[in-house]
Amino acid sequence: MNSRDVKKLLFDVENACIRVLKFLEGHSFEDFSGDELLQSAVERQSEIIGEALNQAIAIDRSLSARITNVRRIIDFRNRLIHGYAGVSPQVVWGIISNDVAILLEEVRALMKEP
Repeated sequence: MNSRDVKKLLFDVENACIRVLKFLEGHSFEDFSGDELLQSAVERQSEIIGEALNQAIAIDRSLSARITNVRRIIDFRNRLIHGYAGVSPQVVWGIISNDVAILLEEVRALMKEP
């Protein structure tokens, strides 16, 4: 695998972040917690983010130091997949509202690099 593979994975992360932000635009936590479809959409994109980052750092370990909370993001993906019954809307909202914009900014900067 090469840097093109990493760029593709980062592209997937970027698009998933954009989708999450778009899905949540104009919505409050109350909207989110009361809308199972919205929760499912956000959780799915979060799974994509975590899986793509997991694959990207397997290719390029240096990304671990360049993406804020990358291990927590991957762990969140694993929790969504394997421990889904214990994931509350409050947890998802807290993570998404605090971390997605930062992640998007970092990924965009990484994608600009040669």
